[in-house]
Amino acid sequence: MDDKTFLLYGANGYTARLIAREAKAFGLTPILAGRSKAPVEAMAKELGLEFRTFGLEDKGALESALREVRVVMHCAGPFIRTARQMVEACIATGAHYLDINGDISCFELVKKYNDAAAKANVMLMPGTGFDVVPTDCLALRLKKALPDAHSLLIAFASLGSSLSHGTATTMASKIGEGGACRIDGKIVRRPLGEHGMTVDFGSKKRFVMSIPWGDVSTAFHTTSIPNIETFTAVPQEYHRILKAQSLFNWLLRTSFVRGYIQRKVDARPAGPDDNTLANGRSLVWAEATNAKGAKAEARLEGPEGYDLTWRASLLILKKVLSGQFKSGYQTPAGCYGEHLVEEIPGVKVS
Repeated sequence: MDDKTFLLYGANGYTARLIAREAKAFGLTPILAGRSKAPVEAMAKELGLEFRTFGLEDKGALESALREVRVVMHCAGPFIRTARQMVEACIATGAHYLDINGDISCFELVKKYNDAAAKANVMLMPGTGFDVVPTDCLALRLKKALPDAHSLLIAFASLGSSLSHGTATTMASKIGEGGACRIDGKIVRRPLGEHGMTVDFGSKKRFVMSIPWGDVSTAFHTTSIPNIETFTAVPQEYHRILKAQSLFNWLLRTSFVRGYIQRKVDARPAGPDDNTLANGRSLVWAEATNAKGAKAEARLEGPEGYDLTWRASLLILKKVLSGQFKSGYQTPAGCYGEHLVEEIPGVKVS
């Protein structure tokens, strides 16, 4: 083991490829790993890296690979189906766990392993990318600005970008399941797009609607603010259509509809091209309110979401490999502070 090498599982996915491609600039060396040998081996030859191939159900091979490293960057989704096996193997072998997940249910799943991870001196940190580094940092910033805050709103917008295959697949697997927010400390299922509003992101004003973003889980862990709702920018006419979605959720959950949508996803490009990565931008807005009605706001502008994801993931990887970690379940800002995101080039917070 050394302070430069990490295991990159799900290496042939879109975001993992970005992490592998850029790791050298951070002084890091990934060992590529995944279930399918052909794409992982081809990628390893292209980048001059070592590789391993095994499925997560192969406990022996998984634990053997983890014993070679001090940390794994888990990029194989949908994470709600893959995180448990990787987390349990990390605790068994003493390897730290990081992932690029953004699913509320997966954050809640990983959190259940806090005590076991703390006992093993292992850190579990899901959400090391755009989900949820920038939003988690703004949440903590506002908690410090307004310590008695009882509600938190977080919204984000992507300018000039598109979804990766993996993210679209995760969304397709959840279509028809509605939304979620946190009310009085508890996660509550609500209709997708139940609330909509116009947000001033600073450089632009955009209409946003409520969605089940990861901060419904993570921001509460970071700040203890009991009421949290998250939003994303959408065309207003799209929001009007979604308001009626609850009438058809039973149909959207059928294997026929989900299969049809997945085939459409499979026909898309793997993710944004290099030009989009270089020129796209991400915007985040957050507002905290206390019982007296006092408010605090924060805004962030930064690189395109996938570009920010690989940068944030490698930044955190480097910190963990240098010994900067806390055992147990952690959130990015909870572990590294509200200024973590500002270590990424191109990020501006106001």
